Amino acid sequence: MEPLVLQLARFVTAAEFEDLSPEAVEQLKIRILDALGCAIGAVEGDPVKIVRKHVKDLGGRPVCSLIGGGRTSPEHAAFYNSALVRYLDFNDSYLAKGETCHPSDNLGAVLAACEYRGGTGSDLILALAIAYQVQCRLSDEAPVRAKGFDHTTQGSYAAAAGVAKALELDIEQTAHAIAIAGTAYNALRVTRTGELSHWKGLAYPNTAFGVIHGAFLAMEGITGPLEVFEGNKGFMDSIAGPFEIDWDSENLERVTRTIIKRYNAEIHSQSVLEGIFELKDREKFLPSEIERIEIDIFDVAYHIIGGGEEGSKTTIRTKEEADHSLQYLVSVGLLDGEVTPAQFQPERIVADDVQNLLTKVIVRPSSAYSRRFPEELPAMIAVHLRDGDVLRIQKTDYEGFFTRSMSWESVERKFNRLASPFLSERLRREWMQVIRDLESVDLSDLTELFRRVHLVKLRAA
Repeated sequence: MEPLVLQLARFVTAAEFEDLSPEAVEQLKIRILDALGCAIGAVEGDPVKIVRKHVKDLGGRPVCSLIGGGRTSPEHAAFYNSALVRYLDFNDSYLAKGETCHPSDNLGAVLAACEYRGGTGSDLILALAIAYQVQCRLSDEAPVRAKGFDHTTQGSYAAAAGVAKALELDIEQTAHAIAIAGTAYNALRVTRTGELSHWKGLAYPNTAFGVIHGAFLAMEGITGPLEVFEGNKGFMDSIAGPFEIDWDSENLERVTRTIIKRYNAEIHSQSVLEGIFELKDREKFLPSEIERIEIDIFDVAYHIIGGGEEGSKTTIRTKEEADHSLQYLVSVGLLDGEVTPAQFQPERIVADDVQNLLTKVIVRPSSAYSRRFPEELPAMIAVHLRDGDVLRIQKTDYEGFFTRSMSWESVERKFNRLASPFLSERLRREWMQVIRDLESVDLSDLTELFRRVHLVKLRAA
């Protein structure tokens, strides 16, 4: 029987830009704009600065562009640019019943491979569409979170598929590139549990680095284990269990089910945050009047950000812990009226007002809401005031969920907010126009703009 990875490789190599619907092309460009806005907004992050120094010290032949200027090897460009996309934890997501992933995490790797090959904007869109499709469908059919593995595990197959397409590998080379990545990068979920570290934001960039490395080896003739999915001690046997995806019948439309973050917060918190802002705007209460806040929510959110199986969410000291604590996110949102990168500055995280308020937030899992996930992001929020009043709001989605998609204009506003400290208004317009026209321009039109991002905030910002 033919190895499954060869069927996947046929899907990858056979895909053409014309296979994408106009809606899929539009949604991919929106997500590229969103992801690059997140990347530009992250250039002053402390871990990002460390990675940039690392790349400068150890990077190889300068053939691929870095956001903020400079060139390096494809592997190091994939690592650094992916770290920028991921650091703020503000990029897109995909929700499956047993898995959550961030498909735009694949952008750094696919971009580096496309630039290395001298590709066009349409080449980038197509390769990214393939990565989105593979990661989302593996998340649907082969979730690994409950087994103790990270979503970067499925991501290794997705990034390898997108990179192979960008490099124009043939079927055999593509299959080996995917097999090498799939067997090499089975990451542990401990990255996102308990006391969170910088690695939460660097795990996927590390996968991007390794996937590019493996794809170049496959391009030169290095082989990988072609029974990576179904073989003895392969992905099914060791981690995921049996599953079926008929790659001969797949399309490139899964991007239309991915979702964009309205707030700079973990994805499962988005409807709660929209709800708490709507409730405060409607009822005009003050944080000082709050006795407690009760949130009933679906079990995935409870376990990841509410204090369930992935650890307490009331001891908050770092950005990584803060953006994965529903208690912190609700509290800082009520106090500041927004949840943006400013709410994750070290001095804001440890301030007494937010530290005191987050202890008043109670998060509970709801079996009824759990059954409605992931078709909805349901939650009930009850704010108990000191005078005895109880203010309630129920949510099922938010602006950015696939039921209420975020428009190009809304993502432009998000891009402007994130990029304005590092790009002039004229340059922001150039970025947005190039991405708007991406399918009809050379990729160099985009990468040429990378060097014009300021690595320190503009004086006027």
